[in-house]
Amino acid sequence: MIAPILGEIAVEQPGITVAKLNVDENPEIAMRFNVMSIPTLLVFDKGEVRKRLVGAKGKGQLLQELGEFLTPSH
Repeated sequence: MIAPILGEIAVEQPGITVAKLNVDENPEIAMRFNVMSIPTLLVFDKGEVRKRLVGAKGKGQLLQELGEFLTPSH
């Protein structure tokens, strides 16, 4: 549901990589990162989880919550 929005953000933001993981096919990874609800977004910086967002959100709310990791638009 939010994959298309994240795809747009990835295109608009240089240096951002968006990856999607199917937790049904990768339960060990879901357990390692304590993913209990879908969707869960994990923001990694230098290999460490810096932020966790749970639940579906619109583009505006995602941009606001991810603002500290994004390049300001001109």
